[in-house]
Amino acid sequence: MEAVPACVPAVAFTLLPHAGGFLGSKVTKKEIPVWYQSLQKPSWCPPNWVFAPVWGTLYTSMGFGSYLVWKELGGFSEKSVVPLGLYAGQLALNWAWTPIFFGAHKMGWGLVTLLLTTGMATATTASWYNINKTAAYLMVPYLAWLTMASALNYRIWKDNRNKK
Repeated sequence: MEAVPACVPAVAFTLLPHAGGFLGSKVTKKEIPVWYQSLQKPSWCPPNWVFAPVWGTLYTSMGFGSYLVWKELGGFSEKSVVPLGLYAGQLALNWAWTPIFFGAHKMGWGLVTLLLTTGMATATTASWYNINKTAAYLMVPYLAWLTMASALNYRIWKDNRNKK
């Protein structure tokens, strides 16, 4: 039986977050030209073209961080349940935001989802810190972006609450 090359887990963990981003982009692309374009947004809202490269970078960073934690803990084990479970939870919440906000046009529930994602991502980062500091540091840009995204989601919800 041939052994799996050492790079396969690193690549798999690094690419995993992109799966939800790819699926979410299908929903987003349909909604940007009409619904999202019609919403009132604050002056500090990034241009649409910024979101894909930022999310691509953040997904790669957090995915590689999860690989570092997995590797440090010797794979899937009793020790990895909490740090990788928190990671999986925040990733699922992250992926849920797009169909909630863009697909269902539920801006308030999108904000709730983002705040839960931020809480779970913060817990993930804290749990990773004592396992692998590099992995935890790789989450910091994501936490910063989630903070900005939450503020943006709040303003869009507040300024467009009465819009159907």
